[in-house]
Formats: sequence, structure tokens, C-alpha cells
Amino acid sequence: MAMNARLCAVTIDCSEPVQLALFYQQFLGGALYSSNNDFVVLSTDGDVRLDFQRVPNEQPPPWPDRAAPRRVHLDFIVDDLGEAEIRLLGLGAVLADSQPGGQRFRVLLDPAGHPFCLATAAAAAIPSEGAGGSAD
Repeated sequence: MAMNARLCAVTIDCSEPVQLALFYQQFLGGALYSSNNDFVVLSTDGDVRLDFQRVPNEQPPPWPDRAAPRRVHLDFIVDDLGEAEIRLLGLGAVLADSQPGGQRFRVLLDPAGHPFCLATAAAAAIPSEGAGGSAD
């Protein structure tokens, strides 16, 4: 039986929380909140906020690196894949060398080196049949 819980935030470790939060704010909009330079919250119209937390000497391993520890990446739905890619490159993102999705989605690296993906709603649609889990 599932618990009554909901995801409220994803925290991203980085060496410069304010700068990385500003990058995502320019992409997503929203407002930044902070009590100090070590932790910044980006709140948007969505249900899940992005938190940015200072971690000294945080250096993400190159993507994709099968030897790297497991990590989380963010996926975003956009209206126009090419337009979003151009805008994000202009904000400081970098197109990842490896593009496993072909034309379905794009993998970019944010200014701190974290991978994130862009996809249209059609490409990001959840398959009609589950992968073996149960929701109850």
C-alpha cells in the first residue's frame, strides 16, 4: 500500500548555488529564495521546487560514465525541442557529446556539469503499460 506522500523538492548539489539557481530561473521562471549563499530555492508554478545546495569541490563525472556513481537527472517537457536547445545554450548549457535519444530528446549539461534532458510532451509520454511495478 502506498504511503500518503508527495515529492516537494529536488536538491541539486553544486559548488555555486546562486549561479546555478539563476541559470534554471532564466529557463523556468519562478522566484528565488535564500537565507544564505549555501542554499537557494527556486519556486515555480509547478508542484516540485528545485533546491541548490553548496557542496565543496563538487565535480560531476562526465556523462555518460558507466563507472560513475548513480545519480539523478532532470527531465523537462518543452514545446519546441530546437528552440529550447538554442535558448539553453545561450544561457550557458552545453550539448552533451552523447545523445542516446536521437531526435526524440536532447541531453544537455547545466553550467555545473549536471545532465538534464529536454523532450516534447509526445516524446515524454508515459507508456500505457507499466514496467512491472504496482501502484497499490
